[in-house]
Amino acid sequence: MDEVFKALADASRRELLDRLRADNGQTLGELCARLTMTRQAVSKHLAILEEANLVAVVWQGREKLHYLNPVPIHDIADRWIEKFERSRLQALGDLKKALEARDD
Repeated sequence: MDEVFKALADASRRELLDRLRADNGQTLGELCARLTMTRQAVSKHLAILEEANLVAVVWQGREKLHYLNPVPIHDIADRWIEKFERSRLQALGDLKKALEARDD
């Protein structure tokens, strides 16, 4: 999970993930055409995203297509976000019930 957090910490890498979420299966050239980064910078960011398993690569002939892998982000949500959110929602539900019971 450390690699995922490291990869997500950079705004440029998050932008790449957003681009892949909007239009999955892009080549390096297609990704570069829509960004202000150099081709070398995009390649380096993609390598970090691949190491973190956030981007999967599929070769089609000579083309290397990049796909978003949302599983690591889902795992983070399950482990780090949902359990904190659950208690807050429970507290709000309890407050609502208490206020409604008071009005009766």
